[in-house]
Amino acid sequence: MEIEAAVVHEESGAFEIEDATLEEPRTDEVLVRVVGAGVCHTDLIVRDQLYPTPLPAVLGHEGAGVVERVGSNVSRVEPGDHVVMSFDSDGTCPSCRDGHPAYCASFFEHNFGGARPSDETSPISQNDTRVSGRFFGQSSFATHAIATERNVVPVEDDIPLAMLGPLGCGIQTGAGGVINSLDPQAGSSIAIFGAGSVGLSAVMAADIKGCTDVIAVDLKGNRLEKASELGATQTLNPDEVDDVVETLQADYGGVDYALETTGVPAVAKQATDVLTQRGTVGVIGAPELGAEASYDVNDLILNGRNITGIVEGDSDPQQFIPDLIELYRQGKFPFDELITYYDFEDIEQAVADSESGETIKPVLRVTDA
Repeated sequence: MEIEAAVVHEESGAFEIEDATLEEPRTDEVLVRVVGAGVCHTDLIVRDQLYPTPLPAVLGHEGAGVVERVGSNVSRVEPGDHVVMSFDSDGTCPSCRDGHPAYCASFFEHNFGGARPSDETSPISQNDTRVSGRFFGQSSFATHAIATERNVVPVEDDIPLAMLGPLGCGIQTGAGGVINSLDPQAGSSIAIFGAGSVGLSAVMAADIKGCTDVIAVDLKGNRLEKASELGATQTLNPDEVDDVVETLQADYGGVDYALETTGVPAVAKQATDVLTQRGTVGVIGAPELGAEASYDVNDLILNGRNITGIVEGDSDPQQFIPDLIELYRQGKFPFDELITYYDFEDIEQAVADSESGETIKPVLRVTDA
């Protein structure tokens, strides 16, 4: 079938909306008409080839839409269902079997390979020339996407569908990083480095978990204001203090938990240094492949500090995304306050506003709900 898609043709190139051809779904696949798609930092680092998905490519990995057709072996969803598309996994490795698909042994092939892992084919082409598709099992910067039964999550139709797209990655990553990975105790303290959509989702999650001290650290005043509205008890702009680590150590004697969402190695070190004894830092932000951060080993040992890497909030989307939607319904997780909508054809503006920090979470309106 013929679709419209935002295609990146070269490193750091523009997202160009063009005609493309999409294959029909195979026996284990699902055809989704995309209603909304979030713009995420990961889309941009792949555009810039910091992660090597082959170009040209159709990116997008926070899609929400309506199922139009399903393969003969698909039983979880049917045409007409509303779904959120999340990351893909193989379903068979030890992590998947243990309920931790975010640490799938084949995560890179299923999400960054630009093709079906089974035979390395892409469902997207232009004039018989292959275009990388199935990005995070979807490539949702398009009017239609081919997904898998494993990475589509059925949702009720009582909430605007376009709004739900970011639950597929960024918002579940920040919230899950706190709720699933760090699992802070009520009354504890947490510092969250970066107040974009991931960091602000973590702020809301820390409030849900009962953290009494929630410190948001960011360079953008508008994001710090939003953090205060969403549950942060203190905000900190590194440009306005002499030293972030010394400030937090002086104010709190160190924090019990920290979450690093910026992808800047120097900030990852700061997030470790602000911990109190036996504190834990979760590292979410993704820098260029091969990036390293240094730590004082004896400082870790003598203080009993822990460092944990976090992918996709260590979530099982089939369970966690409906949980987040229910928290939203109850007024405890107002993630809609992070979203600004853009028409699909304005994707380059959405990207620019995201990169400048003006917009926290751009969501593209791709087709009508």
